[in-house]
Amino acid sequence: MTQDEETPISWDLLLRYRLIEIIALWEGRLSSTHLCNAFGIGRQQASKDIGAYTKELAPGNLEYDGSLKGYKPTPAFCPKFTQGIAEEYLLLLTNNNQLGKTFKNLALGMENTELLNVPIRDVKPEIIRAIVTAARQQKRLDVDYVSMHAPDREGRVIVPHTIVHTGLRWHVRAWCEKNSDYRDFVLSRFRGTPEIMDMSEHGVDADTAWQQEVTINLKPDRRLTEAQQSLVAADYGMTDNQLNITTRGCLVHYALWALRVDTKDNALQDNPVAQQIVVTNMNDLRRWLF
Repeated sequence: MTQDEETPISWDLLLRYRLIEIIALWEGRLSSTHLCNAFGIGRQQASKDIGAYTKELAPGNLEYDGSLKGYKPTPAFCPKFTQGIAEEYLLLLTNNNQLGKTFKNLALGMENTELLNVPIRDVKPEIIRAIVTAARQQKRLDVDYVSMHAPDREGRVIVPHTIVHTGLRWHVRAWCEKNSDYRDFVLSRFRGTPEIMDMSEHGVDADTAWQQEVTINLKPDRRLTEAQQSLVAADYGMTDNQLNITTRGCLVHYALWALRVDTKDNALQDNPVAQQIVVTNMNDLRRWLF
């Protein structure tokens, strides 16, 4: 019987089992203190959770090491509640850093970590609440919006369907009645309190740019030496010096921004070390560029 066919694991237990795997795999030592600090539970409950994980849920994954005074992953470790990728540990570090500033007693003791804090864009709760409600009910939303082309407040009616994070900012994908098209609206540029209106026929299914899957083909810059190309390929997890990234059509431009790829005629920077990677199918992507 698979885990899905068994009694579902509660959300709080699932989070604790995920922490067990992440800490053990990426730090090499897990103790009940990790669970106590992260979830504010007692040592007895923490020991019970670790015991259930090691004996019932993932036997053979962890073994107790007396010299470490904790559990370590075995050579046969196979993730059951995580994917076993570095991003899971790095995200944990990020969350720990953020929560630790507010809840000192829940810190995981990861002092050897420093995060670069970028400016946080100002978004009001009443705006998010209205957008989320309208998106879930596919309703029209009367909003006031500002942009670089129209810095003065301008009334619009939109039908939002998805909130998107591009890595640097949040925006909402929505049908715009003014432009008769689906557009991206930056959350920090809404003004006032939006008014939820009636239902709309313009939902996510009709957003063809959202529904269209597009593949971005990446390779190391050929101007790099063979050794440098191998290094770049390893950095990006490429196979045979190639990496294919699939995203939504309307997110292609944001993906290229995040990859620091120049979208103007696939221009190459003078120094190949600056960009390191190139897009080999830029002609196929042009229709998705701003």
